[in-house]
Amino acid sequence: MPEESATRHARQAGTGGWLQTLAPAMRLVLQGGPKARAAAGEAFGVALPEIPCRANSLEYRAALWLGPDEQLLLAPAEDAPILVAGLEAALTDIAHSLVDVSQRQITLQVSGPHASAILNAGCPLDLDPAEFPPGMCTRTLLGKADIILWRTGAAEYRLEVWRSFSDYVSGWLLEAAQDFNVRES
Repeated sequence: MPEESATRHARQAGTGGWLQTLAPAMRLVLQGGPKARAAAGEAFGVALPEIPCRANSLEYRAALWLGPDEQLLLAPAEDAPILVAGLEAALTDIAHSLVDVSQRQITLQVSGPHASAILNAGCPLDLDPAEFPPGMCTRTLLGKADIILWRTGAAEYRLEVWRSFSDYVSGWLLEAAQDFNVRES
């Protein structure tokens, strides 16, 4: 069922160009204090961000700051068994919560010269690079849907979208792009 759903969303969002549905990923929400963050960062292979609304990434892994004691850990789906085992071992005697939310969300990528303008048509944040530079991330709204927005490059964003809202968000982005004569590729 998840593969069928992902295929449907990929058709809607496109498989290339300015709007893409990215490959399935491992998504873990970690909640815990400084000791848990340090141990998890070492086991995960990416230091967890200490600066609010920032992401740290290395190759195909990323840690996004969602709150003072909450991080979203992203990695390729095939790495999940080894990473989860390593994280659980590292956090054994430390107060924390580690929850796998991989099936809850999909990742959309919006890129190109109109990416910020398309997103700003329904996102209340100031996406000017001086205010929302590459590496910044936050929870926000796009239209009426909650998303996690991560600016991964000057003209590239990743959106973590709940699967149940993915058709709405994809359709919304496609409609907003029409104002800029951007077409699905």
